[in-house]
Amino acid sequence: MWVVSLLARAPKTGAEIMDAIEEMTQGWWRPSPGSIYPLMSSLEQEGLIRKREDGRYELTEQSRRELGWTPGMPRGQPHGIEEMLNEMDGYVSYFEDLNRTDKTKLQAYRDGMRRVAERLLTLVEGGKP
Repeated sequence: MWVVSLLARAPKTGAEIMDAIEEMTQGWWRPSPGSIYPLMSSLEQEGLIRKREDGRYELTEQSRRELGWTPGMPRGQPHGIEEMLNEMDGYVSYFEDLNRTDKTKLQAYRDGMRRVAERLLTLVEGGKP
């Protein structure tokens, strides 16, 4: 799903996909060429992606329709407040996991997280942002 998500944002080469996944996992995992390229071949055979002349892979229009993804979106947009809250809850769970396993990965983002939390708290309490 990460590969498809990355390709929904922009066409990428296999090497760019490996780099992006390594960045997404903050260096914890870098897929090998032996896992990415067979996956790309399989996705291509299934008609989900195609390889462009410049060597970059992109989603097919068919896969965009079937998966309900739009360009630039890692998955379909939430269709209401409840879905948005569920998605936000998933991000908070991710941050909690990082906090338990390696607090240093959150250090640089604490001020931004605090700003978001304060804005949400203001909304919950009925105030104006």
